Amino acid sequence: MAHMNNLLREWSESAKSWRDHSATVRTMFAPVTTALIEAARISAGQSVLDVAGGPGEPSLTIAEIVGPPGTVTYTDAVAEMVAAAEEEGKRRGVSNVRFQQCVAESLPFADDSFDVTVSRLGVMLFSDPAVALREMLRVTKPQGALCFVVWGDNQRNPFTSSVTKVVSRYVDTPAEDADAPGAFRFAEPGKLARLLTQAGATDVQERELNFRIAAPIDIEQFWEMRSTMSGTLREKLATLSPEKARQVALEVQEAVREFFPNNQMNFPAHMLIVSGRKIPPT
Repeated sequence: MAHMNNLLREWSESAKSWRDHSATVRTMFAPVTTALIEAARISAGQSVLDVAGGPGEPSLTIAEIVGPPGTVTYTDAVAEMVAAAEEEGKRRGVSNVRFQQCVAESLPFADDSFDVTVSRLGVMLFSDPAVALREMLRVTKPQGALCFVVWGDNQRNPFTSSVTKVVSRYVDTPAEDADAPGAFRFAEPGKLARLLTQAGATDVQERELNFRIAAPIDIEQFWEMRSTMSGTLREKLATLSPEKARQVALEVQEAVREFFPNNQMNFPAHMLIVSGRKIPPT
């Protein structure tokens, strides 16, 4: 529970930065949103649940797909993220999304409520993914689809690994618990798929998603975004002297320079899409 409280505090502190960079994040992960919508076969008129929707995506894009006959229910555990998502929804004039603060392990919805349930880059961070998956299955209609996107192998994601390599030279970084909340918790092929099968889903499938994390930002803007949006990175940098923190910034920028052709961000990226269906009652 203490770990969960720390995680929520970390995300609460990161929420302002996520809101400030939401347009860039939306662009960066637009290919992920598109792949998620295609894998879940989301279409006009459906009711969709988005768990851990952060500052509003993919909920707001899904809302455009399902249209006025359909509905999207957005959830996030962090109040500041919910507020940012609502604000963005109003700014974009989206009226078919409802916003709810709750944790994935305890969804305040009736059984068999949604045609489709999705989570984009969220399930890795749940305090108890097995319970959360069972909850998401519970609220999905029989034969309904569930679809998740998670980060793949860290070494195939220089957007993260380039930064980690530099920071680890300055800050002691203990080996991560493979089952603790973290970006690469489900990077191992088959791991999330097995958990979804154990939770009771059928027709579970996994596929790789290889794309480019691209956006019209330069190296300095990239570092400002990365160093403020990640709570873990922010806490590590806070342990350094100003001089060493500046050195880390310079080394990171040098390490990622090859991914900024024409001084615009363009990283190769590797994720996994895991989907399944709810078994109808016999």
